[in-house]
Amino acid sequence: MQKILIVLFCVFSFNAFAMEKKTTFNKELFDKVQSDGKVAIVSSWIKYCSSCASQMKVLNKAKHDFENIEYFTFEVTNREIADLLKVQYQTTLLIFKNNKEVYRSIGETSREEIYKALKSSI
Repeated sequence: MQKILIVLFCVFSFNAFAMEKKTTFNKELFDKVQSDGKVAIVSSWIKYCSSCASQMKVLNKAKHDFENIEYFTFEVTNREIADLLKVQYQTTLLIFKNNKEVYRSIGETSREEIYKALKSSI
């Protein structure tokens, strides 16, 4: 019985992570944000990835804690966006400023490290 409950908990937990995720990346808006002088943050995700959900949670909070940033997400299986940004893995975090990539990490979920990267980019 305990094993069944554990399996059910895991299934519902993974589904909850998957439901939070959606692609918000739009090339035109991405370009406009940068031309307006804002910092563009992009993160990649894939369905059922718990580290992606953890990273997205930190970045969603950062949207409210930092001014002058815009946060975009995309599913890494979207080859058009992945190729454009040269992203091969989920949980890739990119920061762009003045039309240049200024930060890239793979798998970073630490609030402290992500905020440190954001502060150094603003």
